[in-house]
Amino acid sequence: MEPDTAISEVKDAMTKSVDHLAHEFTAVRTGKATPALIENIDVTVQAYGSNGKLKTLAVISSPEPRMLMVKPFDPSTTQDIERAIRESKLSLNPVAADGSLRVPIPELSEERRLEMVKLIKQLAEEAKVGIRTARKNGMDAAKKMKADNVLTEDGQKDFENDVQDLTNEYTKKVEELAVAKEADLMKV
Repeated sequence: MEPDTAISEVKDAMTKSVDHLAHEFTAVRTGKATPALIENIDVTVQAYGSNGKLKTLAVISSPEPRMLMVKPFDPSTTQDIERAIRESKLSLNPVAADGSLRVPIPELSEERRLEMVKLIKQLAEEAKVGIRTARKNGMDAAKKMKADNVLTEDGQKDFENDVQDLTNEYTKKVEELAVAKEADLMKV
C-alpha cells in the first residue's frame, strides 16, 4: 500500500465518523419540528409483515414550527406508524386525523434537556471512538509499510505525525459539533 492511499483511507474513515455524528444529531430533539426527528423510526407494518424506516412509508412535513404531519402512502399503515412513533424514545404522542397523523412537538423540560445533553455526549464519544479506530488502522499501516520497506524510519514517523494531525483535526470537529448542538438544545 502506498502512503498517500493509506492517508486517504484514514481521512475517509474519520470523515465518515463525523458525517454519521452530524446525521445522528439531526434526530436529537431540540424542541423544533423537523422531519429528520422521526424519519428514521423503524416501523413494523402488520399488513406487509416487514420492517421499514418511516421515511419509506410516508411523507413527513412540518406545516407549523411545533407540528409534524405524517401522510402515509398506504392509509392502512396509519395505525402501525402511529404505534411506532408512540413507542419511540422521543416521547411523542401522534394524533390520527383524515388518514394522516399530526405529531405535536411539546416544549422540552429542563430535565429532558439534560437527558438530551447526555445523549449528545454519548454520540460524540462514539464518533471519537470511530476516529481513534481509524487512527489505529493508520498507525498499523505505517508499521506494515515500514516492514515492507515502503517507508523509511523517518518516513514512518512523518506518516504517523500526519495520521495524528488528522486525528486531532477530526476530534476537534466532533467537539465543535457537540458544543453547537448542546448550545442549540439548551437555548430556551
